[in-house]
Amino acid sequence: MRKLIPILLSGVLLLSSCSGNIHPSGTIGSLPPLEPDYSFVTVPRNIAPLNFSYTGSEECALQVEGHTLRGREGLFSFPLRLWKELMTRDQVEMTVLVRQEGEWKAFQPFTITVKEDIDPYISYRLIPPGYQGWQKMGIYQRDLTSYKQSAILSNDLTDGNCMNCHTTLGGDPSKSVFHVRAAHGGTILTDGSSIEKLNTRTDSTISALVYPYWHPSGDYIAFSVNKTLQSFYNHGEDRIEVYDMASDVVVYDVHGKEIAWSPLTKGKDHFETFPTFSPDGQWLYFCSARAVEMPKDFKQVRYGLYRIAFNARDMSFGDRLECLYDAPAEGYSVSFPRISPDGRFLCFTRHGYGNFSIWHKDADLWMMDLETLEKWPLEAANSPETDSFHSWSGNGRWMVFSSRRGDGLYTRPYFTYIDEEGKASKPFLLPQKNPGAYYKRLMDSYNLPAFLKGPMKMSKHRIVSEIRESSGVDVQVK
Repeated sequence: MRKLIPILLSGVLLLSSCSGNIHPSGTIGSLPPLEPDYSFVTVPRNIAPLNFSYTGSEECALQVEGHTLRGREGLFSFPLRLWKELMTRDQVEMTVLVRQEGEWKAFQPFTITVKEDIDPYISYRLIPPGYQGWQKMGIYQRDLTSYKQSAILSNDLTDGNCMNCHTTLGGDPSKSVFHVRAAHGGTILTDGSSIEKLNTRTDSTISALVYPYWHPSGDYIAFSVNKTLQSFYNHGEDRIEVYDMASDVVVYDVHGKEIAWSPLTKGKDHFETFPTFSPDGQWLYFCSARAVEMPKDFKQVRYGLYRIAFNARDMSFGDRLECLYDAPAEGYSVSFPRISPDGRFLCFTRHGYGNFSIWHKDADLWMMDLETLEKWPLEAANSPETDSFHSWSGNGRWMVFSSRRGDGLYTRPYFTYIDEEGKASKPFLLPQKNPGAYYKRLMDSYNLPAFLKGPMKMSKHRIVSEIRESSGVDVQVK
């Protein structure tokens, strides 16, 4: 028998030998119970190590490509040097071993498939999932190649006000916009080294500008204006219902500091929301529902998917709406349309009614081919719990989305690989050093996860100064 030589790397016992592995005396005919379940997932080459735990009570080890790892209290923590070597392969096989009655036995092995790189950062809001949660929240960014998280802005610096609707221009961290409510309210726009506070409520709109999406030129931002209310329930699957009493879609001219709209995107007969531009900038997509008496008939509100032509030269709109998916005719509602960078696919969330799908247990991710208008559920990515807000990576091969699949209460960010045919892979949870312990302790939800091409470097103190001290620039109507 060849001797195993123990090597201590990053607090994890890595056992290596010429033969490479412990030789189990028997097998267990099932996959091991893992937390998180990273079996058969597809991951990018540049992702941080996917540490995970065996949740059984036995002594355990992990065999992976000629190495054997023994962690602490069931946690398998990959040394960075080993993980980087594993990520050079196209597929990695892993086998969990457990010691039973003095002998090692092997669970059914599983693989991890390795694909192209992912954008190196994501941004998101961390917020407790309760009515008073907005009193303690922040917008954060995470380096996906490591476990480093940093605050872009936290509201303990701005008198505990709400901050939301953050987005960037195609993942460019130098061009961003987000909204601040209550104390020091306004819309904060950053562009390179400049920062500006906007007063976006006008006499012609029903609210300040929310739900932003940048035009690819960087000259315009589409917004919706919404009169939003919440209801709370003491029974049933859906604990909170968020709905609009009225809503419209408008476009903001970044340089002219004015907004415009089409009669087809603003009116009392329909609720319009969740605008998004096509990658070529020639179309404005949004969700629209026939207006009903609210809140009495809120369960009758169902949104379809529409688009209207947009001319960036003079900020004008087409003269007709094109319905891409009449979801109400099928008894469904859609929200959060997002188009792949190459313009071929549009991903949306489908659910039974309404527009605020992050609280709907039946919400699932769906994909549409914009050439054929064929649509299908992303079955490998969906779960019995809420699967909702999503964002495309810059290369169009990855999506990050929010899901409550862990416990039905807290949204967590998951990543799925999208192949050339628009089909999804089994998703994986955002890696942490000790994910089981981390997510059990975390009492915040991840909200609006989106990719970044790099870290946002704008000084939070400059942002706070603009929020607190600036009276803001009034937006005009074109």
